[in-house]
Amino acid sequence: MILLMTTPQPANSPWGAANKIPPLGLTYIAAVLEQAGYPVSFLDNYSGNRSVEEVKLEVRKLAPEVVGIGCTSNTYKRCVETAKAVKEVAPNCKIVVGGPHPSFMPESMLQHPEIDCVVMGEGERAMLELVNLFKARKDEDISNVASVAYRNNGQTVKNPQSFIKDLDKVPFPARHLLSMKLYDREIDYLAAKPVDTMNVIRGCPYNCNWCNVKGLWGNSCRAFGPERVVAEIEHMVQTLGTKGIYFVGDNFTINKERTIQLCKLMKEHKLDIEWTCDTGADQISRDLLREMKSAGCKTIWFGVESGSPSILKKINRGLTVEQVARTFKLCREESMQTAVSFMLGIPGETADDMKSTFKFARKIDPDWCHFNIFIAYPGCCLYDEIIQKGQYDRLEDFLAYVKTDDFNYESLLETQRRFHSSFNKSPKRIMRKLEREGPIKVMKQYLSPRR
Repeated sequence: MILLMTTPQPANSPWGAANKIPPLGLTYIAAVLEQAGYPVSFLDNYSGNRSVEEVKLEVRKLAPEVVGIGCTSNTYKRCVETAKAVKEVAPNCKIVVGGPHPSFMPESMLQHPEIDCVVMGEGERAMLELVNLFKARKDEDISNVASVAYRNNGQTVKNPQSFIKDLDKVPFPARHLLSMKLYDREIDYLAAKPVDTMNVIRGCPYNCNWCNVKGLWGNSCRAFGPERVVAEIEHMVQTLGTKGIYFVGDNFTINKERTIQLCKLMKEHKLDIEWTCDTGADQISRDLLREMKSAGCKTIWFGVESGSPSILKKINRGLTVEQVARTFKLCREESMQTAVSFMLGIPGETADDMKSTFKFARKIDPDWCHFNIFIAYPGCCLYDEIIQKGQYDRLEDFLAYVKTDDFNYESLLETQRRFHSSFNKSPKRIMRKLEREGPIKVMKQYLSPRR
């Protein structure tokens, strides 16, 4: 038996109560293991938030030979705590950890003897090879497994990373192992319910220095083929009753021809679904928008990050404010809803830069707008710069809360509250929400004490 699991975020997480969505990365790994004939069980403790004692009971019941744990910097402490608890009740099982934090800081995981090895980046092939080795009791061959880090005479050894070239060979995620009632199967950007998530592209060719996607998935985009994507959608409709899809992940439209081919195929198969996606403002054209809309796309999410040209340059975003403004104008002309996210608190940013971002948000006029506070995490160039220069006032679970002469985390929280309130409570914004969501839902939102 193989047990795959996530761990909960701490109560003081800077990201608060995030939307609960299925951990797609681990469900892909589960599917590969099942395809190879291994029995797999799943415990999504990020969404379930069970206590350590409850996790112990589950481990005793299942008696797994291998436990795989997904980990971010935010869940690092709970991951280590969970690994120790697992070893207490199943001392002979192998514990493998993976995810963003282990991928970039494997030494921090392997300093704990309870953790046997780390998968760095893409996990399907590495995890299967590890399980095969453990089953054959050939642990000494771990040096031959790509994308794995392990201990050797007290030192951390990191094998070279490797990525799957043909993603179509990866089976559908093992969603049947999940308790779907744990998840928020609705999203602001779609009227349809239930909404489920899909990932159709991995990797990124851009060089944004605040992001660690390239290190996890590679510096080029690899995508599932349109036929494979449509087949998975049909499977989700049949097995989960899916009515809407959120295509999570950056650069959905980076390959225009492939995106158009996917849209045409969705129409040919008469898929009665609504969908939304994430992509870059430099990856949109009028004919592409029309094709996407005709295939059921209702909203596009853009990560713009800043309305200040100097900050866009600082973070290597590869975008200009003029490009962004043109794209949002195009979306309005084609009646495509838009959502946008900005970051506040990049080192070097000033109060005037933040005001420029707010004014720019008003100018491009998205349907939804989020102002996020930048907190640096391992794996991105900006994180290393911040640590080296001491531009933070606290370091919690490897997360750096940025502090400069112009701001700190607390002042950023106040700016964030002010921006959200001013942007979302304007008469035009309220009227738009009323048209889209109806008076009862909007009234509940604005009367909520969290606002």
